[in-house]
Amino acid sequence: MPYVPKGRHFDDFTEGEVIVTASRTVTEADVVAFAGVSGDYNALHTDATFAAATPFKERVAHGMLVASIATGLANQAGVFEGTTLALLGMSAKWPAPVRFGDTLHLEITVTGKKASTSKPDRGVVTVTKVAKNQRGEAVMESEWTVLMKRRLS
Repeated sequence: MPYVPKGRHFDDFTEGEVIVTASRTVTEADVVAFAGVSGDYNALHTDATFAAATPFKERVAHGMLVASIATGLANQAGVFEGTTLALLGMSAKWPAPVRFGDTLHLEITVTGKKASTSKPDRGVVTVTKVAKNQRGEAVMESEWTVLMKRRLS
């Protein structure tokens, strides 16, 4: 029997609903692996001596690593797996640092839906994704616009 992705379709989203994901701890290994994949070896993330002299006093995770973790948390929660056709846009800000050992979860709020008039098999969903640490502090605030599959009758 083939695997069936568990993602939600455009039709399954309700404006105003909030989806809370599981949590995940950010480790030094995550930061090292992300630096290798991205090529971003900024000393703020990879050099303990340099980072000790910054306002953070220690190395912190890349903002784009936090965005990547947010994508994974949403996918694992069964929100976008196998039903996303395209990420159309994303804006983000990082109001607080993510330190090694911080445990993050994601709160996804559906802020808009628009069915395609030209292609009835798809629609656009807009969500805010707020990543929060174990103290409930927002460490990433973002808006994502996603093209999603619709259920075909």
